[in-house]
Amino acid sequence: MKFVWLGHGSMRIEHGDTVLLIDPWLNGNPSLPEDQHDAAVAGTTHILLTHGHFDHVADVLPLAKRLSVPVVGQYDLMGFWEESEGITTVGFNKGGTVDCGGIAVTMVPASHSSTMGAPDGPNCIGTECGFMLRAGGQTVYVSGDTDIMADMDWMGEYYAPDVGILSAGGHFTMDMKATAWAAKKYFNFKTVIPVHYKTFPILAQNADDLIAGLPGVDVKTPEVLEPVEL
Repeated sequence: MKFVWLGHGSMRIEHGDTVLLIDPWLNGNPSLPEDQHDAAVAGTTHILLTHGHFDHVADVLPLAKRLSVPVVGQYDLMGFWEESEGITTVGFNKGGTVDCGGIAVTMVPASHSSTMGAPDGPNCIGTECGFMLRAGGQTVYVSGDTDIMADMDWMGEYYAPDVGILSAGGHFTMDMKATAWAAKKYFNFKTVIPVHYKTFPILAQNADDLIAGLPGVDVKTPEVLEPVEL
């Protein structure tokens, strides 16, 4: 698989002819210059959504319509969007698995919140989630925005992911030290890629504490659009 960080919590994952965009945030993302937007989404086959906060969902509908690709996420919101927005969706829920171009995508729990802004205040659009991706003999845990949670115990044992794409910037999610602790206690990762950091001053600006807390784990810290192949 090839992993391409798009800044903040956005990730591009490639496997064969399949290109997954996870929580793509383009417009307003200070880590992703406008002249790199087309490269970030080229060849996309599916869009995966973990939750409804603006920095994860703002570009999902425009991209789905422009690229004519399905959005994959929680059943409640997917059904609403398919009816109201005329896009193609794949709706499922925690514990369910769907096929995305040869990548098996299983929805798993996260501990965060999931709302969208509306004129009368925030609207709940389901619950936050993460994903386990399985293809080519690899299992990848995409944590989504989350804190440490007890569910990591059984997820680590049951799915045994090799790679962790983990939100680690602090303030809104686990920070680097907490992410290292959780990764060491609940998982046996070969590789960890931190996300959801460096975007704003209130977030961690480097992954030093994560690297220090995970001796023996290959912690990758690529620049935006710099591919990592595993």
